[in-house]
Amino acid sequence: MSAARSATPATDAPAPVYLVRGDDPSVLAQAVHNLLRGLVGDRDPSLVLEEHGGPSADELDVGAVIDAFSTPPFLVDRRIVVVRDAGRLTAADAGRLVEVLSDPPPMSVLLLVSGGGTIPQGLVKAAGAVGQVVDAGVGTGKSRVRWIEEQVGLGSVQLTPRALDLLTEHLGEDVGRLAGLLDMLATAYGEGSRVDVDELAPFLGEAGSVPPWDLTDAIDAGRTEDALAALHRQLGAGGRSAPEVLGAVHRHFAQMLALDGSGATTAQEAAALLGARSTFVAKKALQRSSQLGFERIGQAILLLARADLDIKGETGVSPELVLEVLVARLSRLSRTRGGRRR
Repeated sequence: MSAARSATPATDAPAPVYLVRGDDPSVLAQAVHNLLRGLVGDRDPSLVLEEHGGPSADELDVGAVIDAFSTPPFLVDRRIVVVRDAGRLTAADAGRLVEVLSDPPPMSVLLLVSGGGTIPQGLVKAAGAVGQVVDAGVGTGKSRVRWIEEQVGLGSVQLTPRALDLLTEHLGEDVGRLAGLLDMLATAYGEGSRVDVDELAPFLGEAGSVPPWDLTDAIDAGRTEDALAALHRQLGAGGRSAPEVLGAVHRHFAQMLALDGSGATTAQEAAALLGARSTFVAKKALQRSSQLGFERIGQAILLLARADLDIKGETGVSPELVLEVLVARLSRLSRTRGGRRR
């Protein structure tokens, strides 16, 4: 399943195991909540649920998980054992769970929630073989837009196309706010209501963050106004810190510097030189390195180094202002003619 809101299994015949995975903590939590709501039904959660792991747990005891999963339920017809931060499981721990899942107890459900690291692949395969792997991932670009459209379609209100466009642009990367926002709209206007831009706007709050490449793409194109807008959204409430933003921009130009004069001519060669998994990213860096040229890349690196010192307090200027000046200078640099290459 690709949508967290659709991750509600039938309550009469649950699978013996569910593995829920996703990158956004809020979306992941919503997917788990929906799953548990379907699994628990009208049963008393205190009798049905048993939780293990999670950020507050010192360790994840797989022996205790197996004991709970294997113990028949008492006074109810179902036991649900939730393992949070299942990425903390070692390969040996995962192997023990795989063995148990080869012949799962008939009245128990194991719910594995991603986090804390990478879940061993053997356990992922076993979960998919005897149960369900629920993908609560949102993706990027068009995938994120489709995910938002799907969630809105499953919600209790209808958004006009204009309102949906505004919502998608406003949320940016902060898609974890979507479920709560849809609930607020349903409470305010009633389930089934049609919501347009004017009705939506008062509930939006502060604009969500945007991905790093929105900033670097605008800088590369010399679009100073767009670059500053992307910078402000990245620095907004719940967004990235100034050093994180600076680090992302520095990596962008450092890749160009590494490729300048390297002899790389193809995306594959550039990816190998940069140690990048994505040839798309490497191709962009290669093209941009050629367009910008050694002199302007060098100037950009010097500007970034100066900004790093200023953010660390050398001048006493606020980090936000330092980054605004930096972004404006880098954008202007991208609009100027290149100097002589080495």
